[in-house]
Amino acid sequence: MDKPKRKFPATIRVLGRMREFLEAYPAQFWLLFWGTLVHTIGMSMVWPFLVIFIGKELSLPLAVVTSLITINAGVRLASSFMAGSITDRLGRKWSMVVSLLISGGGLAAMIPAHTYGQFALIMVIRGIFQPLFRVGADAMIADLVPREQRADAYALIRLSKNLGVALGPALGGILAVISYGITFSIAAGAAIFFSILIALYAFETLPEAALQAKEKLLVTLKNHLEIFKDRIFTFFVLGFTLRQISGSILWVLLGAYTKENYGLPENIYGLIPTTNALMVVFLQLFVTRKSSRYNPLVVMALGTFLYGIGVGSIAVGTGFWGFWISMVIVTIGELMVIPTASTFAANRAPETMRGRYLSLLALTWGAGSMVGPLLGGILNDYFKPQAIWYGGGAAGILGALIYLILVHKEKRWTSTT
Repeated sequence: MDKPKRKFPATIRVLGRMREFLEAYPAQFWLLFWGTLVHTIGMSMVWPFLVIFIGKELSLPLAVVTSLITINAGVRLASSFMAGSITDRLGRKWSMVVSLLISGGGLAAMIPAHTYGQFALIMVIRGIFQPLFRVGADAMIADLVPREQRADAYALIRLSKNLGVALGPALGGILAVISYGITFSIAAGAAIFFSILIALYAFETLPEAALQAKEKLLVTLKNHLEIFKDRIFTFFVLGFTLRQISGSILWVLLGAYTKENYGLPENIYGLIPTTNALMVVFLQLFVTRKSSRYNPLVVMALGTFLYGIGVGSIAVGTGFWGFWISMVIVTIGELMVIPTASTFAANRAPETMRGRYLSLLALTWGAGSMVGPLLGGILNDYFKPQAIWYGGGAAGILGALIYLILVHKEKRWTSTT
């Protein structure tokens, strides 16, 4: 009689594959992965409801409330330009630590704030330091991970962020009904906790070539302008900025739009960004591995087009399921676009200028956040609420057209540089 086969070898094989996967990236990458998860849970508990919270505190028109987001974004736009030079000259680690500490402290300061001036001051201070974390983290990943693994590495970090977003808005929506003070306190604590992890356990990754460079910081800032001679990357950034405008309109205004016009409460609305996050968690690596086989400019064109269509379709939604379907379309575009953009920038940058290339890409978040919410507020106040989404959709589709033009111009411009 045959002996029954043991089942544990299959389990051991699965564990072995998991171990190989974990060992494919350095330990510090996983520190960033898990720290980003904690930090994003905290941030995503706040940002979908930020306009609602400030609007309640100030009782001002939407365009005035969204101007605070524009102030923050305008400052971030300027500081993003400098962030790459700072991280290339002074290092990634402490730039990230300081950024997270200031960001967390700013969220805590919003709890007692009750005037426009107080909120504006907080937005300015946070805006100065916020880009240092994004640029420092992206550059640190490029330092730690070989070129051929970067697409998957950035996809994993995005997976971490969206796992946080899957949890944060739903939890934030529940807590916001009880107390916005609790919500903001947890978000602030998450940022400060991550900063402590980096300070204690991370090591500096600035490449040897950058460490040996004798540039002074002002010279480094001046040399930042050299990036604009790279016409392909410059137009790449322009297209991504338009996508960011579309995205900032979506993420800043959708919560307020659904509540004010359709009575959707925070705890129900929180399920919509959670859907976005869950799709990223389960699909991002699969989509990235498929899309990385193709010309990144073609991938960007298709993904940005889907993003614009998804945002524009919100105008015809009348309830939860309509808005949910729009978010699904947007997310399909996101899955294609975000890791592709980071990988394209990191791979195109010279070793000594990674921070500067990635900071120019990060600058688009500030530009999009500066223009998008203000544009959406004006369209809402001077036309009609649905006009918000016509504007956001048009920005995304225009960005896709720029990428299509780049597909045709790429070979010609590359041969002339």
